[in-house]
Amino acid sequence: MGCGAWSAPLLAIATWLTPSHTHAWAVAFYLLAILFNYPHFMATIYRAYHTRAEFEKYKIVTLHVTLLMVLTGVLLHAFYWLLPWVFTLYICWSPWHYTGQNYGLLMMFVRRSGATMTSDERRWIRAAFVAAYLMLLASFQTGGSADPLILSLGVPAEFTLPARLVLGTVFVGSLLLGFRRLILRSGWRAMAAPLTLALTQFLWFVLPTLLELHAAHQIPQTRYSSGILAVLHSAQYLWITSYYQQREARAASQSGWRMATYFLTLIAGGIALFIPGPWLVSRVFHFDFTTSFLIFTAVVNIHHFVLDGKLWKLRDSRVASMLVDRSGKARVSERAGTPLVRPINAGAGPWFGSRIRSLAVFRVSLVTLLFLWGGMDQVHFALGTDEGNLSALLHAARLNPYDSTLQARIALAEGKEGRKYEEVAALTRAVAINPHNAALQHACARAMIEDGLYAEAYDHYAKMLGIFPRDPDALVNYGLLAARLGHPDVAMASWEKAEQVDPKQPNPHLYLAEALDQKGKVTEAARHWKAFLQFAAAHPDDPAAGARQQISAAIQLADDESRLNHAGAASSSYLTAIALAQHAGDAELESLALVHLADLQEKTGDAKSAAHSYQRGLALDEKAADPRSEALDWFNYGQFLRRHGLPEELAYACFLRAEGLMAENGGDDRETVKSIRRQVESHLGKKAVAVRTNLPTMLARATQLPTDSF
Repeated sequence: MGCGAWSAPLLAIATWLTPSHTHAWAVAFYLLAILFNYPHFMATIYRAYHTRAEFEKYKIVTLHVTLLMVLTGVLLHAFYWLLPWVFTLYICWSPWHYTGQNYGLLMMFVRRSGATMTSDERRWIRAAFVAAYLMLLASFQTGGSADPLILSLGVPAEFTLPARLVLGTVFVGSLLLGFRRLILRSGWRAMAAPLTLALTQFLWFVLPTLLELHAAHQIPQTRYSSGILAVLHSAQYLWITSYYQQREARAASQSGWRMATYFLTLIAGGIALFIPGPWLVSRVFHFDFTTSFLIFTAVVNIHHFVLDGKLWKLRDSRVASMLVDRSGKARVSERAGTPLVRPINAGAGPWFGSRIRSLAVFRVSLVTLLFLWGGMDQVHFALGTDEGNLSALLHAARLNPYDSTLQARIALAEGKEGRKYEEVAALTRAVAINPHNAALQHACARAMIEDGLYAEAYDHYAKMLGIFPRDPDALVNYGLLAARLGHPDVAMASWEKAEQVDPKQPNPHLYLAEALDQKGKVTEAARHWKAFLQFAAAHPDDPAAGARQQISAAIQLADDESRLNHAGAASSSYLTAIALAQHAGDAELESLALVHLADLQEKTGDAKSAAHSYQRGLALDEKAADPRSEALDWFNYGQFLRRHGLPEELAYACFLRAEGLMAENGGDDRETVKSIRRQVESHLGKKAVAVRTNLPTMLARATQLPTDSF
C-alpha cells in the first residue's frame, strides 16, 4: 500500500467492474472516500493545526492561504463562471501532487536503506517523475474537453503525440540512468521499495497514456484525477502520516496517543471537511448540491496541495528524523507537543473538571453527529445514483431536493416510463436549481419540444440565451422555434448570430439559405448554400451534413445560380447534386436534380440535352416510388414535348400518366394537369381514345425518343 504495489490489481479490478457493475462500484467507491480520501485530507489538517508549533511554523499556509481558500469558496458559489478555472486547476494539479508523494517516498526509502545517492542520480530520477506527469498533462490538453467544468488548451493530437512519446522515452531513460549505479552500489533488495515506487509512477501515469495512444481515446480527466487513483494515493498518504504521527507522539512522550483514536479523528474530520458544507449551502441557500460539492472538493484539494507541499520535506531535519531515522530516537522540539488549544488542568478544581466533562461530551456528540451526517450522505448518494430506479431517486430527492443532477436522473426515469409531463417538470426544476448547466438547459428544451410545448421551449431558449448568449445550438434551435411560431425576423437574427459565433457550424447556413430563398434574396441565399456545401465537403462524416441535405443544398444552390443567370455555375451544381445522389443511391433526389437540369438546359437552348435529362429522371422515378414527384415530372416532360413540336399524342400520354398518379393526393396540381389534358384531348379528337387504349406503349415511345428528334 505504501509503495503502491497494489495499484495493478486494483486498477484492473476497477476497470473490470466499472462497466458491468456501475452503480455498485460507484457506491463502493463513495464509501471508500469516507475511509480513505476524506481522512487523508484531515491528516494534513491534523498535522498542521494539532500543535501551536506547527501552526506558527507554517502560518503563511495555515492562516493566510486558508483564509484565501475560504474566500475562494465563497466567490465560487457567488460567481459560477470562476468554477471551471479553479476546478481545472484542481484536476491538473492532482497528478502533480501524486507525483510529488511518490517521489518523496522513493527518496525516503533510499535514505532509510542507507544508500548514498549522488546529485546526478537524484536529478535523473526526478526528471523521470516529472516527465511522467507531463506525459499525462499533455493527454489532458489534447483536443477539446467534453466536461464544461474542465478547460482544455485543445492542442491537436498531431502535436502532442510526438511530445508524449518523447516524454515516455525520457521517463524510461532517466530511470535507467538514475538507478543503474545506485543498484550496483546498494543491491536489489535495498532498492526494492524505490523501484516499486518507480513502477507505481509508470502504472499511474505512463501506462494510461500509452493505452490511450493505442486505443485512440482521450483519458477522462475527472475520473483519472479523482477516481481510483485518488483512493490509492490517499491510502498511501494515510500509511505514511500515521507512522509519522505515532513516532512524533512517542518522541514527545504523549502516552495518551492512540492509533484508533487518531483514525477516528481523521474520519470524523474528513466528513466535516466535505459533507456538512454542501448540505448546508444547498438546504439553506437553495444552491445546487452537486455544484457546491464540486466547489468544496476543488477548494479543499487545492488547500491540501499547498499545505502538504510545505509540511512534508525531507530536508526538514525534524521530518527526516521521524521518517528516515529507524533507531526510534526521533528528534522533537520542546514545543512540538504543545497543543494549539491548551488542555485544562483536571486537578484545578470541580469547575474545571466539569468543563472537561462538558468538553468530552461535546466532542463525542460532535463526532456522533458527523458520523450520522456521513451515513445520511452515503444513503443519499446510493439512492440518488440508482439510475432508472424512480422510487429510489424520489427518496433521495426528499432528503435534498436542491440537486440538479438528481433531478436530471429523475427526469430520465420519468421519460423512460413515458411520463413526458413529469419529465419536463423534473428538468425544469433541475434548470431552476442550476441554470448555468448548458447541458441541462438543452435537455429541458428538448423534452418540451418532444412533448409539443413549442411556446414553452421558445421562452425557455430566450431565457437560456440570457445566460449563454453565444451558445450556437441554443441560437439555432431558438431560431427554428421562432420560425415555427411565426417570428421569421427573430429566426433569421438568431441564425445570423449563430453563424457569427461559430462560422464552421453548418445548420445556421442551411436555415438562413432557406429563409433567404423564401424572401427572394437569391444572392445571399446562394452564399449560405455554398458555405454549407463547403462544410460538408470538409467534414464528410458529420451527421449535421447528411447525404440528403447535401444533395438538396446543391440543387437549391443550382436553382439560385440559375435565377441569377449563372448558367455554367448552375449546371455544375446540378451535376454535383446528381453525382452525390448516385453515390448515396437516392433515386428521388437524383431525378429531381435531372429535371431541374433539364429545365436549365432548355432555357440555354440545349433541347437535346434537356430531353436526355428528362428521360433519365423519369426512368429513376420508377425506383423512387414517389407518385407525386413522378406525376410532376411526367407533366413537365409533356409540356416540354409540346413546346418542341413533338406529336401531341405523346404529350397527351404524359398528361394522362400524371393525372393518374395524382388521383388520390393531387390537389390544385391535379386540377391544372386535368385542365391541360382536356385541352390536348380536344385537339386530338378520336386519336385520344387510341392513346388511352395503348397508354403503356405511348409512354415508352415518349421516353425513348432519340435526342435528334429535338
